[in-house]
Amino acid sequence: MNNYITDIKKTSNVLLEKVKKLKHVALDMDGTIYNGSTLFPYTVSFLNQLKRLGISYSFLTNNPSKSISDYLQKLEGLGIDASEEEMYSSAVATIDYLKAKHPQIKKLFILGTPSMIKQFNKAGYISTEDSAQDEPDALIVAFDMTLNYERLCRAAWWAKEGKIYIATNPDKVCPTDKPVVLVDCASICSSIETATGRKPDIVLGKPQKEMLDGILSAKNLEPDEVAMVGDRIYTDMMMAHNAGAFGVLVLTGEATLEDAEKADPELDIVLPSIEVLGNLIEYSHIK
Repeated sequence: MNNYITDIKKTSNVLLEKVKKLKHVALDMDGTIYNGSTLFPYTVSFLNQLKRLGISYSFLTNNPSKSISDYLQKLEGLGIDASEEEMYSSAVATIDYLKAKHPQIKKLFILGTPSMIKQFNKAGYISTEDSAQDEPDALIVAFDMTLNYERLCRAAWWAKEGKIYIATNPDKVCPTDKPVVLVDCASICSSIETATGRKPDIVLGKPQKEMLDGILSAKNLEPDEVAMVGDRIYTDMMMAHNAGAFGVLVLTGEATLEDAEKADPELDIVLPSIEVLGNLIEYSHIK
């Protein structure tokens, strides 16, 4: 692959020019800066390297299972000091979507973790109980590690009843460093579809370009001045493509080099890790 870089000094001038234009790095989290509960050993030095080069960064995650405050606490526990403005999740994207497209909606049946539900409550939404009498305005289905059978059945009921149905993210599984498959939002939605014939009305999170639009607007940046860095082709890299940003696939999570070779559309650049990206950005500035 011409765009798979292991030796930064062999990077083409065309790619180096694209890297040199970058002013902001949007970072996926699980599989990119850490794996499960394990921080990659080069992550903190990479972030410090970006700061030294005058490049801002933010953390984007399709995993809505934690509230923003809980994510910040997790990052702090891993040794990363981040602010609320630097954190954006698919749960926040879902809240933004509801406020923009369905301002009348107030009551939600949420298939999600208590931490995520707190994020919706903080935004002014009421989470309905698992009861046919406590009728919601909409159904929200997310990556729910606290999932139980009764609530899954209730979610299927509200989908069957024709409620507005929103999925927070399209991920099939969540990366983990444990010997287990973490069933993610798309797989839960598949269960509801099998039972009811109903798909979500909309699936948010990456690869929807709206996940990057907020950054572009807040920082007054052009799409080609932002790198979207992640380990998944169908979410991270597809969002970069949809938003016109520079896509950087790292091979520290889900995607393999074989996956990258088969990607359509062709990927902008493929790197072993964010450590190589930091060195490549620095090299592009001195080249």
